[in-house]
Amino acid sequence: MAADDAAQIWQSRLTKHGLDEVRRLAVRRPLKPRVRRFMFLRHGETEGNARRVYQPPDIPLNTAGQAQARLAAEYLREHTVERILASDMRRAWETAQAAAALVHAPVIPEPRLRERWFGDLIGTSSEHLDWRREPPNGESLHEFIVRTQAGFQDALDTEASTLLVAHGGSLYVLVFSLGAELLERHIANATPLLFEYQPDADRWHISNIAPNHVTAGYRTTAD
Repeated sequence: MAADDAAQIWQSRLTKHGLDEVRRLAVRRPLKPRVRRFMFLRHGETEGNARRVYQPPDIPLNTAGQAQARLAAEYLREHTVERILASDMRRAWETAQAAAALVHAPVIPEPRLRERWFGDLIGTSSEHLDWRREPPNGESLHEFIVRTQAGFQDALDTEASTLLVAHGGSLYVLVFSLGAELLERHIANATPLLFEYQPDADRWHISNIAPNHVTAGYRTTAD
């Protein structure tokens, strides 16, 4: 597939799932981290990801997700990590513990990095997820973005080398709040990412720490 075609498909996906609205709301309150370099790791695969359903907070990694988390940790240990802040939802917490075992850094729970709470949609199909839709008895998009931004702002108000472990929705908010470019290869389960501020261009750049072929085929479902 040509690069232009792939980019067009990706942009269509962003629009289809309401991520343009996530971007619109996130850029209203841009993040200004003190740190100029940090890492982000989305949790490994769960059965909820595999089945494409909205997930409860206590769902664990499945066998594939456990292997993904261990492999991501292997790549992360090539980088200095002094602290890990993680969502305390089980799938993110287990992923953070796998990383901590190899990078030898403490894991600090940060509940504000939890995935958006989808309320009555939990357990139903997420195949047609639309971030603009307000889930019954769930968290509004505005509430989710404000909460997540506050968690990231505090987590990155440091000069220590930091790894953040969270969710697909968290990653969307982070990237849009920094004004960075989000690509499809960034969002798969257990893909370790390096964020670096480029002062000459006044922008944040994202790169995959693991080779792209390592995460090819990983799930790119949102939560």
